[in-house]
Amino acid sequence: MSVVPSVDLRDFLSDDPARKQKFVKEIGAAFENIGFVALSGHFLSDTLVEDLYSEIKKFFNLPQEIKDKYEIEGIGGQRGYTSFGKEHAKGRKEGDLKEFWHFGQYVEDSPKLKEEYPDNVTVDELPKFNEVGKETYKMLEKTAKYVLRALAIHLDLNEVYFDEYIKNGNSILRPIHYPPITSEPKNAVRAAAHGDINLITLLMGAHGKGLQVQNHKGEWVDAIAKSDELMINVGDMLSRLSNNKLKSTIHQVVNPPRELWGTSRYSVPFFMHPISEMPLNCLENCIDKEHPKLYEDITAGEFLHERLIELGLIKM
Repeated sequence: MSVVPSVDLRDFLSDDPARKQKFVKEIGAAFENIGFVALSGHFLSDTLVEDLYSEIKKFFNLPQEIKDKYEIEGIGGQRGYTSFGKEHAKGRKEGDLKEFWHFGQYVEDSPKLKEEYPDNVTVDELPKFNEVGKETYKMLEKTAKYVLRALAIHLDLNEVYFDEYIKNGNSILRPIHYPPITSEPKNAVRAAAHGDINLITLLMGAHGKGLQVQNHKGEWVDAIAKSDELMINVGDMLSRLSNNKLKSTIHQVVNPPRELWGTSRYSVPFFMHPISEMPLNCLENCIDKEHPKLYEDITAGEFLHERLIELGLIKM
C-alpha cells in the first residue's frame, strides 16, 4: 500500500449500521497495513483551526527571551515551551529542527490526577492563546475517542473499552514550529524518523509535502492530507496492546527543497495517551499460534517514562 487511505468519521457516527461497519473495516485495514489514515468528519471547525494557527504563529513570533520564560525546568517538557533543537528521535544525537509548545489534560473530577499532571502554562502576552488551545485539545480528544471506539470493535473488544482509560488521560497537544533553515543542516532534519509513544496521534497541518511514512517495503511515502482532513496514526502503546496487529509506523518530517528553506512549517499533533495505570499487556484475542506474544507486560505510565528517557526529555 503506497498511499494513505481516507476515511470519514461521519460514517461511524451515523445511525446506519452498514456505514458504521464500513468505517470500522476501512480504518482497521489501514491500521493493519500502513498504520496511517486521513480522516474527515472530525470535530474541529474551520474557525477553530484558523484561530489556533493564528495564535501559535503569534506565540512563535514572540522574542526569544519571552518564549524562554515559558520553558519550565524539571517536568520533562510536558507543559509549556521547548526551545529549538532540544528534542531528538530515539537513537539520534542531533536535535530536531523545531521548537514547540505543550498543552496538557484539563482534569475533571480527579484530585489525584490533578496532583499527578503538571499545570498548563498561561501565556500572559496572548490573551486568546490558552483558550483556543484548550478548545482545540477538547475537540481532538473527542475525535480520538470515537476513532478508538471503532478500533475497539475492530479488535473484538467492547466498543467503549478505551473510554475509562482515556478519560483524564495524559494526552498532549503539541503545536510545532519548524523555522526557516538558514544553513546546511549537519545530519539534522525537521523531525528524524521515529514512532510515536502513545495510543493514536491526530495530526493537523499535514497538508503540504514534508511528512513521510515508511511502508512495509521500507519505502518512504509522502503523507499529505486534504485541507479538511486530519492525519491519524497508530502509536507504540496501541501496537503493543494489539500484539502488533495494528502497526505503529515509522515516520519523519524531511527538510524542504532548498528553494523553500526560507519558509516556516507549522504542524499540530495531538498525542492521545491513556491514564498511566492502563495495562498495555497484549490482548488475549490478538495472540495465537501464528501470532505469539511479542511484548512483556507493562503499564502505560512505565512505558512512557522509559521512552521519555530515550528521547532525552528526562535526564537520568
